[in-house]
Amino acid sequence: MSRPARPFVRPQIGSVTLAVLGAIYLITFTNRTFFTRAYSYFDNHLALAAFALGLTCLFAAFTITISVKYLLKPVLVLMIFSAASASWFMDRFGTIIDVDMIRNAVQTTPSEAGHLVTPAYLLHMTIFGLVPALLVCWVRVEHRNFFSKVKWNLTAIVPLILVALACGVSSARSIASVTRLHKDLILTLNPFVPVGSAVAFTLASEADKNIVAQPLGTDAKVTSTLASGKPRVLIIVTGETARAENFSLGGYNRETNPELRKRDITYFSDTSSCGTATAVSVPCMFSNLTRHGYSHRAGLANENLLDVLGHAGIKTEWWDDNTGSKGVADRTIYRSFSDANDPRYCKDHECLDDGMVAELDGWLSKVKGDSVLVLHQLGSHGPAYYQRYTPEFAHFMPECRTGELGSCDRQSVINAYDNSILYTDHILASVIDILKAREDKVAPTMIYMSDHGESLGENGLYLHGAPYIIAPSQQTHVPFVFWQGAEEKAAVDASCLSKRAGAEASHDNLFHTALGIMAVKTSAYKANLDVLGTCRKAVGNANS
Repeated sequence: MSRPARPFVRPQIGSVTLAVLGAIYLITFTNRTFFTRAYSYFDNHLALAAFALGLTCLFAAFTITISVKYLLKPVLVLMIFSAASASWFMDRFGTIIDVDMIRNAVQTTPSEAGHLVTPAYLLHMTIFGLVPALLVCWVRVEHRNFFSKVKWNLTAIVPLILVALACGVSSARSIASVTRLHKDLILTLNPFVPVGSAVAFTLASEADKNIVAQPLGTDAKVTSTLASGKPRVLIIVTGETARAENFSLGGYNRETNPELRKRDITYFSDTSSCGTATAVSVPCMFSNLTRHGYSHRAGLANENLLDVLGHAGIKTEWWDDNTGSKGVADRTIYRSFSDANDPRYCKDHECLDDGMVAELDGWLSKVKGDSVLVLHQLGSHGPAYYQRYTPEFAHFMPECRTGELGSCDRQSVINAYDNSILYTDHILASVIDILKAREDKVAPTMIYMSDHGESLGENGLYLHGAPYIIAPSQQTHVPFVFWQGAEEKAAVDASCLSKRAGAEASHDNLFHTALGIMAVKTSAYKANLDVLGTCRKAVGNANS
């Protein structure tokens, strides 16, 4: 006679015990970046030990506080998955998960996200997310009645808080010094900063839904025409993830700009970005708010450069090969090349920038009046740099041919990135050549500005999106290229422009420089932020 199967037994555990184990797991296994930085920042290791003990006590006090029936398991599971995912990006790329980074993640496309969700990431999530979460779900939690739970929990929480306070007081000077000098440290505390950022983003997004852009520059008008009678055409190439440090036009020791070097361009070598991620920089650079006055909400609440140009009767259009205009083109003609997914240039809705260039001459042939066209590049968007250029631009070898940068040596990552810059050089030179060939019909100008830079392993950082206050120069120092056709060039003092190109510039200049180029007069224009403002000759200086 067969023996009856033994019933499946789930281990039992007290709610406080599970809460404490959860806290220990989170602070121990998902905070490598935090403690690595803390170890390098603290000179006094006893102060570091007190800091770590105090944080562990606070973690445990928090998890014990939420250790009530129907709440403990869901919250622990959420925290475990959030911490596991955040720790991957923090540990591998040095990413800080703040509100702007959450916004970038929400606005990303499936194809862009696919480069980050790699097999290694999934394995990491299985080991550090799924397995511990399943263990939390598996065990049976013993809960006391309400009054007994309050008493029992308090007997654990109060001593933990007292120990945390004692740790803080005993090493207050060291802790205050480190956290004041290294603002990035607390920003890497996992999972409280990522979860808090997600909550803050969600609340802000709900409030943002009711924002209506207020009119700007409704008094705008074109105040002069060219002697030739040709329409003015401005092409604004909005670059993606190009850092000035890797532009040979600015002194990089590799020749990454061979084609632009042969064109009659002006390079502004000391240009800073408004942000370190597309969701911030793109709307900021097209606004009149300046970096210090810009916020996500302020950007939504005000019209931008394209709106002001429209008020002046100038045709505007936005061509996108990236993840959208971030609201800039909401009130103008918009065309998405990635959505079109042309197989000649695209794969899985990621397209080479050649696709936009191929359409440019046809667009120019139809221009009848003053026009501004924005080309929003895919550029050097990482981590899959090797997919941002065609084989003939694979000049620097060996190249990292995966989005999993950790599996490549740093030099091969830099090689792939430099190849993408070489390709952007070709794209910009091609735009200039097309414009130059149309000078018999239009008076052309091109402005190229990258939205932000990129970290390529400096100080352990990769990609971009660091909070601006702690961002390295590689993420904020961006290339700025300027080219004019013969008629427009004749109206600018060449020596003045050359001198201005060596001075500081920033995204703050784009709004006002574009208005000046298009001879638009408006109360929204500021001559001191127009890089050509002091260099225009008397004729055609509409805003003087």
